Amino acid sequence: MTARPSVLVFDVNETLIDIDSLAPLFESIFGDRQVLREWFGQLIMYSMAATLSGVYVDFFTLGQGVLRMVGETHSVDVSENDLSGIREHMLTMPAHPDVEEGLTTLRDNGFRLVTLTNSPPNPGGVSPLQHAGLGPLFEHQLSVDAVGRFKPAREVYDGVCRELDVAADQCMMVAAHVWDTVGAQSAGFAGALITRPGNAPLRVEGLPQPTVIARDLIDLAAQLS
Repeated sequence: MTARPSVLVFDVNETLIDIDSLAPLFESIFGDRQVLREWFGQLIMYSMAATLSGVYVDFFTLGQGVLRMVGETHSVDVSENDLSGIREHMLTMPAHPDVEEGLTTLRDNGFRLVTLTNSPPNPGGVSPLQHAGLGPLFEHQLSVDAVGRFKPAREVYDGVCRELDVAADQCMMVAAHVWDTVGAQSAGFAGALITRPGNAPLRVEGLPQPTVIARDLIDLAAQLS
């Protein structure tokens, strides 16, 4: 890094909270826990397709639609209870074990901590971060819903800078997904890739490479200290 960032902007799903906690739901619907990863990959793909096409529906609604679509491809009848269940589970996933300690260390080391998620706000309800016990650690909880476009659209990261009144070069995006760090770095952020299981750097010449690669948030805090 050429300069220490002052603001750490965290992705939420998979980076902070554990989407593998959804696996029992997929086992009950499909008889196969691994369908979770098929569903999540398609959810991300179709969120990007919606943004590139200039249309928008919120992430939870899209997640329900993708669940129904995956059900059709597997010849499985996805019920209304299943659709309600996926939304409820997306709101109540637990944090990864390293997250609270890593965030606390980063905050104590003087970083401003905010989140930026594809998930919409939960008006009048408890956010996934609050349910996971992480809410008090963050200055702001930001959603792509405010701009009606999904990550990694440039407008999403520009919106963070406007909201916080900071320059892009003061920010570092922290995510378990290369598509998120590439998007943020293309908008002028630094990027920290958290290599959760199933996630690794994309070493392709011409694409922005992560500024920092860490196995978890405790490792990230140590590298940024």
